[in-house]
Amino acid sequence: MSSTRNSIKTGFLFVLVASMMTGCFLKKDNIRTASNPGGYSASTGARYDLSGRDSSLFQVSRVAGEVVGPKLIYIQGGRTVLGAQESDVMGLRDNVERTVTVASFYMDETEVTNIDYREFLNDLKKINDKLYRDNLPDTNVWRSPLSFNDMYVEYYFRHPGFNFYPVVGVSWAKAVDYSKWRTKKVFEVMNEGSGGRGRRGGPDTTATAAVDPTDPFAMPNKFQLIEQGLVLPEYRLPTESEWEYAAKGMIGTQYLEENQEYGRIYPWDGRGLRNPYTINKKNKQGDFLANFKRGRGDYGGIAGGITNDGEIIPDNVYKFMPNDFGLYNMAGNVNEWVYDTYRPLSFQDFDDLNPVRRDGRRDVQGDYTGRMTISDDSKVYKGGGWSDVAYWLAPGTRRYMHRDSATATIGFRCAMIAVGGEGK
Repeated sequence: MSSTRNSIKTGFLFVLVASMMTGCFLKKDNIRTASNPGGYSASTGARYDLSGRDSSLFQVSRVAGEVVGPKLIYIQGGRTVLGAQESDVMGLRDNVERTVTVASFYMDETEVTNIDYREFLNDLKKINDKLYRDNLPDTNVWRSPLSFNDMYVEYYFRHPGFNFYPVVGVSWAKAVDYSKWRTKKVFEVMNEGSGGRGRRGGPDTTATAAVDPTDPFAMPNKFQLIEQGLVLPEYRLPTESEWEYAAKGMIGTQYLEENQEYGRIYPWDGRGLRNPYTINKKNKQGDFLANFKRGRGDYGGIAGGITNDGEIIPDNVYKFMPNDFGLYNMAGNVNEWVYDTYRPLSFQDFDDLNPVRRDGRRDVQGDYTGRMTISDDSKVYKGGGWSDVAYWLAPGTRRYMHRDSATATIGFRCAMIAVGGEGK
């Protein structure tokens, strides 16, 4: 009997000690994050190399936080209804409502400006004169045989007074090139003052020295840099669903968790185009909330007026109030290129998680006899611009143009995937 008791006691103590050890292990190592990956593998128990100095061990990098590029605003993802929420006055039937979910991402708070784009050209000119010439904006988009816009041809892109106005005359293809260059440029700037250790103080690496100075778009040893946490994700054009989701900014209509008080036609509250509120003790009530064309021949209202949009061409990118995500000019000022290829039936074809249309799959060009030419080179632009009537300011509206075409009414902004999302 005594031996039985001792056995039970011994077994109990063994279970207790094992339980305590397991509990300690779980508390210390099992709840792992990018900033605290633990010193040992949770799968094999093998030791990690967290210093980047022991090539015999598997290297794991600590990342103190998500590396975010400049000018980007965090857009928390969620469920949304894409498409027009008012009458389809154009009769295109290409923006029917569809419920989808969009993952979290980042987006530029403003359109890319003239000074931003001139920085891009400055770098290209140092590297390759042909690339520089190929990526120049088409300033002739301002010309018209029956309109005297000659001063904009010469001054709009180059004069410092227009530095923070949105760049126009840029095709979809050039906007993609700018995004690639920006990825590499931000990477270089992040590492200039860190001795090759990355902005977050990551491990030393020789990868930063492998940047090809003759290629303004190629990133070096990309996968090695990603694993070490030394490079931010790529800048790119936002997808149509990302752009539309960010433009509506529905987070401002939310109460009691998942309830929403009302929908939005535009990126602001209310069904009108003027500000219904008094803000910051300054009387802004009645002011227009976007830069657009109010009617035939009316691009900016009468002189001396305090409630018109105040500009007859694109305006400073910070001129109008941002939406609830903190994004400026998601309606008006200039239209903006997005990543998607245009097809009228996209909304009924694409997936309901992170939808995008890369090409004409399941929706071929031949289905649209009698329409304007639609091909895989037809790219979507959204948001309305300074020369558009109010209908086009609604985020659900959509138009398209050839990837190599440009106008004085289309610009762009960049987006970036949100990695991990810790701390958000």
